[in-house]
Amino acid sequence: MPEICRFFGIIIRMFHDEHNPPHIHVEYQGKKAVLDFSGNVLKGDLKSRTALRLVREWIDLRLHELRAGWERAQAGREVGRIDPLD
Repeated sequence: MPEICRFFGIIIRMFHDEHNPPHIHVEYQGKKAVLDFSGNVLKGDLKSRTALRLVREWIDLRLHELRAGWERAQAGREVGRIDPLD
């Protein structure tokens, strides 16, 4: 699964052959969760409110890029990297 971003120990990935709704896979300190592009947890638990808050902030800032990446993934193309939080 391609890594699209990494910041503050948080790893964000997006599969090329995923199902709807659009979502990302997030890993932090061995814990995993799946979040939609609204920041809702669809599956799993990061066990860190701070990590979850940071991911939600990142989603809000990068929503346009996430949607474009999802469209590329659905077309079988490379998602590409998305800038991290600063």
